[in-house]
Amino acid sequence: MRKGLFYSISALFLIVMTACEGPVGPPGFDGRDGLDGRDGQDGVNILGTVIDIQGTFDASNNYSILYEFPQTVEVFETDIVLVYLLWDQTTDSNNEPVDIWRLLPQTRILNQGLLQYNYDHTFLDVNLFLEADFDLATLMPGDTDDQVFRIAIIPAEASSSARINFNDMQAVMNLLNVEEENIPKVEL
Repeated sequence: MRKGLFYSISALFLIVMTACEGPVGPPGFDGRDGLDGRDGQDGVNILGTVIDIQGTFDASNNYSILYEFPQTVEVFETDIVLVYLLWDQTTDSNNEPVDIWRLLPQTRILNQGLLQYNYDHTFLDVNLFLEADFDLATLMPGDTDDQVFRIAIIPAEASSSARINFNDMQAVMNLLNVEEENIPKVEL
């Protein structure tokens, strides 16, 4: 049995050693060199846009605010358009004001019934509107007057390459690399 094991190991060793040896094959042919192409234009750095708007909902505008994007803002049909409502303000440890933003739609439960702040959009504009199961004329000025909204336009490329919580307005601002002091303010 010992001899059989010795012969088996020896045969295996010889097979492995002889399989790795042999004449070197002829060298392969070199391929032809390709032609250098012309340099293209640099790509466009696609940036998102953030705009703050302020407006009042009343019967004269049918409780809706229409904001048309200016010529300086390009919105594509594939872009994501988010709207946040300035819900409240608090203060930080330095007693500085801190805005509290909520992603629309937002529903409030009032004595009169349910009130919803909502929006729709195209690549040309954003329409903000109120919906309720009661007469909107009974709303208090705090629910309708001088409401502040933040519109964030996120390019499709940016939204597909990043995992982001769109409810977190600061995360959206970070994704778009927008600083608070650089946001244009529009009163309607």
